[in-house]
Amino acid sequence: MYVSETYIRVRYGETDQMAYVYYGNYAKYYEVARVESLRQLGLTYRELEEMGIIMPVLENHSKYHAPALYDENLKVKTTIRQKPSVRITFNYEIFNEKGNLIHEGETQLVFADKKTGRPCRPPEVFQKVLAPYFQG
Repeated sequence: MYVSETYIRVRYGETDQMAYVYYGNYAKYYEVARVESLRQLGLTYRELEEMGIIMPVLENHSKYHAPALYDENLKVKTTIRQKPSVRITFNYEIFNEKGNLIHEGETQLVFADKKTGRPCRPPEVFQKVLAPYFQG
């Protein structure tokens, strides 16, 4: 299992009239956390795309426990619980500054060939960087 943490400060434009983060912005937070999670592994989305791999989202699920507020510095804990194959699932837990769990989410993506759009296995380099987290 691989776990990473990313911090995101809530910007004013991401809130609604109640000063709560607008629900549609959580998908953006997932994307930031996913990209940073891979970067922390030593592999970037850009490098994957240069290898001819894209990763479109197949599913996106959200569960709201409490609102995130303007100017809070949120901690997004991203977890890959299962070794990826053609698909990869990212789980997210978002905590406010007090350390309270305020949101949970999950996205499922597919590895796809950039030229054909067809599903494919993750590149070998991707499998190698994740291998230590899925031994045993």
